[in-house]
Order: sequence, then structure tokens, then C-alpha cells
Amino acid sequence: MTRRMTLVGFMQAGNVTVYSGSWRYPSADLGFLTMDYYTHIARTLEQGAFDCVFFDDRLAMPGVYGNSVTDAVRYGARPVKLDLTAVLGGIIGATSRIGVGATYSTTYYDPFHVARTFATLDHLSGGRAAWNVVTSVNDSEAQNFGLQTHLGHDARYDRAHEFLQAVTALWDSWEDDALVLDRESGVFADPAKVHEVDHKGEYFSVRGPLTVPRTPQGRPAILQAGSSGRGREFAAEWADMIFTADPGLPVAQKHYADQKERVAAAGRDPGSVKVLPMAYAVVGETQTIAEEKERLFLDAYVHPVASLALLSEVLNYDFAKHDLDDPVTEEMTATSSGIRGLADGVRQHLGREVTVRDLAAHRATLLQGPRFVGTPERVADLMEEWFTTRGCDGFVLAATHLPGAFEEFVRMVVPVLQERGLFRHGNTGTTLRDHLGVARPAGSAAG
Repeated sequence: MTRRMTLVGFMQAGNVTVYSGSWRYPSADLGFLTMDYYTHIARTLEQGAFDCVFFDDRLAMPGVYGNSVTDAVRYGARPVKLDLTAVLGGIIGATSRIGVGATYSTTYYDPFHVARTFATLDHLSGGRAAWNVVTSVNDSEAQNFGLQTHLGHDARYDRAHEFLQAVTALWDSWEDDALVLDRESGVFADPAKVHEVDHKGEYFSVRGPLTVPRTPQGRPAILQAGSSGRGREFAAEWADMIFTADPGLPVAQKHYADQKERVAAAGRDPGSVKVLPMAYAVVGETQTIAEEKERLFLDAYVHPVASLALLSEVLNYDFAKHDLDDPVTEEMTATSSGIRGLADGVRQHLGREVTVRDLAAHRATLLQGPRFVGTPERVADLMEEWFTTRGCDGFVLAATHLPGAFEEFVRMVVPVLQERGLFRHGNTGTTLRDHLGVARPAGSAAG
């Protein structure tokens, strides 16, 4: 079977993309509080034969910077996050082929709720649902759920592992042929094929069964991002798509090889798990036009305080105690492995010692992942290099502005990838697992 790219559109249900200045771009659509905004983007990606569109989420406004949400609100640093169930429901009704994914936290939700939500979405979409599994990132989220501080790294992954055990058991609690629907006899379903789960663990007690029959995909697809050793092990065991953030091809190739080895060690087929780095594409009719657009994205629309508000949120560290031009010190990096890793990456990228301003620019502009800038042919060349040299199985494509970035990519780059045989001309099958080439799992309760 010919190996082809997987393409996933990365979204936020709010006023900005990952790029914190996206709402300020002159042609950006600011209708982020309307359903038409999201359905238009999803239909655009479906037209481009994307496998999936998925939505990132946070359960709090960025409030770590200065211990306040003031600057996040003032500068539009992701203060808006809509409920994803409603957004995905609208997209499902407006599309027929593209996968639809949402982020739900294993730290602040419960297994039964998540299992029912995604099983419902999978049925109503005809088998197109995906769950982006996160353990959440900071104290601001904890404080919206009755806690003061976030769980530690290992405790979050311990909880997440048990969470997935409970959720998958619930998804499997109905056998595929449990529904009888015999009007004449009056038998609705076979009780011998609907099973209690009786999960009792350190974090959860779940009786089951789920109140939703087994879904078209058997289990909704799982997407997960974990860069630490523990995160990579978790992804190897559970994920169908692994979301990465490697800044350069050599790093990505090492990560790809490492992750595939972990998948094999977990007893799974490495070819069935897609490793997908986040990437930006800035496309222009000429190289000069594309580079000028990139310059505007990097220099014109990002407020440095918005950048620091988002950086503080992600790293759970208050950068308000530093000036923008303060150097990043050993004392600062010692407080957080995240700061250390980010600083090392930026230092390598810039070839010099870095400041707080450098960290903020790296996080909140276009510098945190591969950036493909140029004509459609040039962008396709760069993507092809990453794909064919085993740096990835495809990309999670982030937008610099909406809907324009996705419209330009679909109109200009997708046809080039298709002509080269790197990307399919249409969706394969009807479910998201069909698009991905990932087998439908057999239910653990099935006889």
C-alpha cells in the first residue's frame, strides 16, 4: 500500500489560533462566536481531503502571568474558549467525511462522562470522532475545579493511564451485535452482550455499562501529545495519532524513530500510529510575497505581553517577575524542565544566549515548529522532505490566521501534494479510522 501523508487541521474554539496575533490580521474573520465560522473552516478542510480537524482546549483563561487574567483579556491572549461539544456538533451537521476531534482532560473530567461524550459524537458523525487526550498544564485550570495547584507530572500520567483503561472498557461494554431491535418479540438488546465494567482503581470506580452502544469505529480515534519519556510511553500504548512539536528535521527524525520503537515495544504495529508534528505553512504566489507575509506575522501583530501571558500558562511559571530583556538564567531554568527545554531549543535556533523576549517570541509566533514558507511548490518540497525522510507521517497544520491560511493551503498546496502522489484525492472509506488506515479494534467484551 502506498504511504501517503496524514493532514490534520489544528483549531482553537476562540479568538486566536496557536499564533497569538492571528485575530489582528487584516483579513481574519472575527466571527469566532458564531457557528458559521467553524463550519466554514471545517468544510474548507474537508474540501482539501484533510483527515481530521481537532480543537485544542484549556480549562482556564491564562492567569499565571502576574497572577491575573488582565493582560490575557486586554491583548486577546486566548481569553475565549467555547465548549467543544457544541462546536463539534455543529461541524458534524455541516460535513460528511472529515474527522472531528476535541480535547478533554483526564485530570479534570471523569471517565464515564468522556466515554459517553465521544461515543455519542462517533455515532452522530457516522464514525468520525477523535479524542485529544491531555493531562492539562497549570494551576489556573486547577483553581477552576476546586484545587489550588496542579497535580505533579507522574501523578497526572498515572491518572491518565487508569482513565484510558476505564474509558476503553466502557466503549467496549456493548458488543457489536448487542442491539436486536426486534419489534415483534419486543427484544431491544441482548443483555448477555452488554457488560458491566466494574473498574476499581486508585483514581476511579466505574460500574458501567456505558449508556451508548458500541460505535461505528469501535472506539473513537485517540490523539495525544507527550514529549517527555513518560508522555511518549503513554502515546505508544494508547494513541492512534501522536502530536509532536519538533522544531527541525534532524530532531524530528530522532523523535520519529524513538516513538515508533516505543509503539513496537508496546506490542502495536508502528505503521498504524501516525506521528504528526505541528507545522505552519505561509503560502504566496511568489517567494517574495510569502516571505513578506511571514515578516508581518512575526513582527507586526504579536504583542510581547500576550506572548508572555501564553508562555506563563504553558510553563506554569510567572514571567511577570522578569523584564523582557532579562537573560534566561540557570536559576530560572532550574524551576522548570519546560523552561529549560524551551530555552535550549531557542538557543540552538538563534545561536546565542537568549532573553525572556526570545522565549516569548518563540512560543507565540511561528518559531515553535517547522515553518514552510514560499510558493505552493516550495511548501510541498519541504513537506515532502519531512515525510519521505521519516521525520513524520504527515502534519498537524496550524493556521496563522483564519480562514485564510487554510483556504490558501487547500487551494494552492493540496493539489501539488496530490499531483506528486503524496496525498490522496479523496477520503478512504467513511470513518476516521478508514482515512488513517487504522484498524477498528475488536471489543474486549466480545465473545
